[in-house]
Amino acid sequence: MKHIATVALMLNLGVAGVYAQQNPVKMTFSGTVEPSTINLQPGTNDDEVNLAGSGSQGQFTYRELHADTASPQPSSTCSGPTHLFFQTVAGGGVFRFQDGSLLTVRITGGSLCIDFTAGHANLTETYQITGGTGRFKGASGTLASTATWTPVVFNGPNSAVLLTATGEFTGTVFGVAIGEEDERK
Repeated sequence: MKHIATVALMLNLGVAGVYAQQNPVKMTFSGTVEPSTINLQPGTNDDEVNLAGSGSQGQFTYRELHADTASPQPSSTCSGPTHLFFQTVAGGGVFRFQDGSLLTVRITGGSLCIDFTAGHANLTETYQITGGTGRFKGASGTLASTATWTPVVFNGPNSAVLLTATGEFTGTVFGVAIGEEDERK
């Protein structure tokens, strides 16, 4: 009887290991950013981000809504007469992969450094994975993104209303079943 219990325990642990895989994430993207009429938090500027890319989890699209502080903030890493710094204070997003699986995230922090001399902005954000569907059902983990935003269309001297975005997501996703992550290849 002890042997049966031991075998059953080993099988359960083995199966749990199959479904609790740690998957490193590295995905590159490009897309667009534009102001949103959605107000996530009072006193903020809200943006919609629409991206497409590929990487370790397969081809994907990504849609994000986020809120940045309405006024520039002090920063030791983004300072100078031609720089403005804004913090990301709220938001989230949804990745949609080619197999139809969704991965949802909540923004846990971020910052935007606008460099008027260089003509672009650098965005960094951190995310908590909040779940998903398909192969990401029950997923958890953390992601980070780094991006460069470049203005395309302005509605005033310093007010961009359409920007390009290029960059990458990195991090770790837990809970993707073995075999399922390989279907993207």
